[in-house]
Amino acid sequence: MRPIDLAREHKLSAQAIRNYDDAGILPPTERSETGYRRYTPLHAQALRAFLALRGGHGHRQATGIMRSVNRGDTESAYRLIDAAHVALLAERGTRTEVATALGALSATAPTAVRGGPLTVGELARRLGVHPATLRTWETQGILRPDRDRATGYRQYGPDCVRDAEIARQLRQGGYPLSQVARFLESLRTAGGADALAAFLGSWQDRLTTRSRNLLAGAAQLDTYLTMLDD
Repeated sequence: MRPIDLAREHKLSAQAIRNYDDAGILPPTERSETGYRRYTPLHAQALRAFLALRGGHGHRQATGIMRSVNRGDTESAYRLIDAAHVALLAERGTRTEVATALGALSATAPTAVRGGPLTVGELARRLGVHPATLRTWETQGILRPDRDRATGYRQYGPDCVRDAEIARQLRQGGYPLSQVARFLESLRTAGGADALAAFLGSWQDRLTTRSRNLLAGAAQLDTYLTMLDD
């Protein structure tokens, strides 16, 4: 087969096939007496495997996997594949922690702040905690109070008070500081609880899609490995 013959199946250009060949994504290629590349069904399957792997691993990792396989270093290829699954599992766990934390929050919205920002003592009394607790939460990245320019004292505005009340609820629910910090960071990034709920839904969809892509890539790679063994 010619480069264009491999390219047509995936609506690629012949130059893209040559680039993949030069990058080591395809197995070694024979050339005709006139210098033209000659491809076989093995090359066609290698291309299918790479494109499928790319959907779950990304271009760089998929390239590394195929290069390792083509030089006979399947151990390195398996390590790259395993690392992707470990990372996906960790991300799935983080998403679950955030979703569980969101579900643990009280349905009652935090009380509005009146009369301007609160001091550390005022916020501590409002929450029923020691001021040192608020300083610890700040150290852990849970709270981000402003500072009075003249005195340098901490000032807790509405957003910071909201975060503190959420942190108190989560801590009462038994969540460690590290999980509370991750949840509040996700809440800030999403722009609020409602936005976070939508974000968690799309996050789950992305995780599901990537899991399916990893499975599809593994299936095509397994077919390629079987052909190499024959």
